[in-house]
Amino acid sequence: MPSITIKATTESKDTNAATDDVSHSLITFLQSQSQNMLTRLYQKPSACLSIFRLLRPLERQIVMNLLWLDVQIPPSTMAAWVTREGKKPYQDALSTLSRLHILPPSVTKHALNPTFKSSMRQAITGGGTSGSFGVLTENDGKHPPPEVEALDAYALERWETILYYMVSSGTGQFPAKPSAGVLYLLQRSELMSSVRGNALQITSTGFQFLLHPPHVQLWELLLQYLQMAEERQMDLVEVISFLLMLSTTELGKDYSTENLSATQKAMLEDLRDYGLIKQRTATSRRFSPTRLATTLTSSSPPLPTSAGSGDGSHAQGFIVLETNYRLYAYTDNPLQIAVLNLFVTLKSRFPNLVIGAITRESVKKALVSGITADQIISYLITHAHPQMRRNKPLLPVTVQDQVRLWELEKNRMKSQEGYLYTAFASQADYEYVLNYAKQLDVVLWENASRRCFFGRLEGHANIRGFIERRQTAGNA
Repeated sequence: MPSITIKATTESKDTNAATDDVSHSLITFLQSQSQNMLTRLYQKPSACLSIFRLLRPLERQIVMNLLWLDVQIPPSTMAAWVTREGKKPYQDALSTLSRLHILPPSVTKHALNPTFKSSMRQAITGGGTSGSFGVLTENDGKHPPPEVEALDAYALERWETILYYMVSSGTGQFPAKPSAGVLYLLQRSELMSSVRGNALQITSTGFQFLLHPPHVQLWELLLQYLQMAEERQMDLVEVISFLLMLSTTELGKDYSTENLSATQKAMLEDLRDYGLIKQRTATSRRFSPTRLATTLTSSSPPLPTSAGSGDGSHAQGFIVLETNYRLYAYTDNPLQIAVLNLFVTLKSRFPNLVIGAITRESVKKALVSGITADQIISYLITHAHPQMRRNKPLLPVTVQDQVRLWELEKNRMKSQEGYLYTAFASQADYEYVLNYAKQLDVVLWENASRRCFFGRLEGHANIRGFIERRQTAGNA
């Protein structure tokens, strides 16, 4: 009798990839969608294959166990396949597949969604003329397919333009500006914000975004893009299916736009801005997916040489921090240097080395921008040089404590607008008004010996009216 054995996954360390414990962010998003929407999506073989890739290992195993069966299986039979320690993960997997409407819940039988089953079989065995996996264009000699190196350079330039603009905001630097669509997406994602009409600045959420690997960063933006589809009058199924289709395409090939829907053709401009596809001109009838697109549902690195991409010296770490707060960064990457400039006072720069110091002023500047002490420490730990990783603890305790103390210093005083109520004629009047203000939950501070209290701004009109009514009643 077959058994489903639960083992720790070793597929990928990408925090956005599916693991035994955490579902991929797109899977979580799809679970909130309607059955009709998902059924339409499952009509695309490429979408079914891509979603299958994003499932957790046990969920994939259940799907494969049922995919080629033409008969329905009683739940008790499937439950007999599961070892004792795998009962809870098995139930969690069934719950996820049920919310995705891949495996409809039933107490008498287990069978895959017929639409998903048919499309998944087609994706594995081939066949069909739907163009679900994209339609390759013929090489006519006039337009040779792009070189992989050129596509990588294009994707890296577009992606790092977005990140570099985020980290350079509010620093007095004027880097290349992304398109208006990208800036709007950054604002809607709350990665950047404009205070009182001023220029966009990175937020605390935005800095946390910079700590993530490119895969996670890309999906965070794409999920926000999906959430904006309805307000932009775009068909959500067409948007998702196009993204998933791109994840199944081949790097270095040209694909035709002729078979794309109106929604998908409208997406081409946005995807060019994000670096997912490249076109010779905006009206070109062909497009070339970049590595950012072809790795959307895989664990392969989306960028070959980007910061934190998962390879090269940068992935091993490049920061050395001493107990005297001096910092040495072995990098010549402008993006990494710009990130450090958010919370480090940079003093010297060499071809492959930047020297600076973590100071009270530099940390306070970061705190004002919404960056927290824990985020600064997390960034230093994430990008610590291999030599630093021999230390226990990894970062000097004195530096960690001091960064947190500087944050406490900033947060020890909090200002709030309101009104001070004083000069009451008697203790009874004071207590009567104070109790009314407490009922409104607007009292921020009180001093019974001095007969005064401080109330929130929004409660002033009610308190003032209450005092005036009491004075009028007293004079009558």
